[in-house]
Amino acid sequence: MDLHTRNAYLARLGLAAPPPPTLATLALLQARHNATFPFETLTTLLRDAVAIDLPSVQHKLLHQGRGGYCYELNGLFLALLQQLGFDARAIAARVVMGQTDDAPTPRTHMLVLVRIGAVDYSVDVGFGGNTPTGPLRLDNRFAQATPHARYRLDLHDADYLLQVDIDGEWRPLYRFDLQPQAAIDHVVGNWYVCTHPHSSFPGQLRAALAGPGWRRTLGGGAYTVHRSGQPSERRLLTDVDDVLAVLRDAFGITVPAHPRLREAIAAWLRGAA
Repeated sequence: MDLHTRNAYLARLGLAAPPPPTLATLALLQARHNATFPFETLTTLLRDAVAIDLPSVQHKLLHQGRGGYCYELNGLFLALLQQLGFDARAIAARVVMGQTDDAPTPRTHMLVLVRIGAVDYSVDVGFGGNTPTGPLRLDNRFAQATPHARYRLDLHDADYLLQVDIDGEWRPLYRFDLQPQAAIDHVVGNWYVCTHPHSSFPGQLRAALAGPGWRRTLGGGAYTVHRSGQPSERRLLTDVDDVLAVLRDAFGITVPAHPRLREAIAAWLRGAA
């Protein structure tokens, strides 16, 4: 990431100058990133391949008004952290959210490991509606508060297991270890996510954004707004124009002018009905 791109990225996050590589900066960047760049899967809805090389991701998120999923969002965030002088690298996780058995899942989620002083933190800006919005200490086995939810990291068979507190119930999200990841590891994982017939992403539309006191999600044919201390508001999406309006107005996405987009959204709505 060059200095011009870094400065444009920081400007999108509301920062006029590069901040120091501290824990307070990390928490600020993570919170603002989650409120600025939406998790969204328009590319996989169209069953197109997702480009995760840094120039492509920078262009999509910083210049095309788009969001992305973990390999894009966390990939760009990692590049920014490294450019700012953080000791940061990528790690990979096995998603277990909603899993009903103990069968191993593939390493298809990218997140970031950051060391500040002698303390390691997991950092994630790309897990959709349950994305942590603050850094999580790896050496802490108790509940850790973030701006939107409480999370807990347990050790499970030498892996870290991330769980989120939803209405008083701890629900598992993903398992990870600290094995270093090469760029090719992300290429393989990303290719599985966006093309494999067993992946849950091709043909599906999801979006999420988390700002101060609220979290917005789109999935399963519905749009939901969660506000701190209030009941969630959920409504079914009625038609393609309704979906497009929500993507623009609620998530700030510049919807691409793709010839198959309306057809793909219509098919998604029929499948979610």
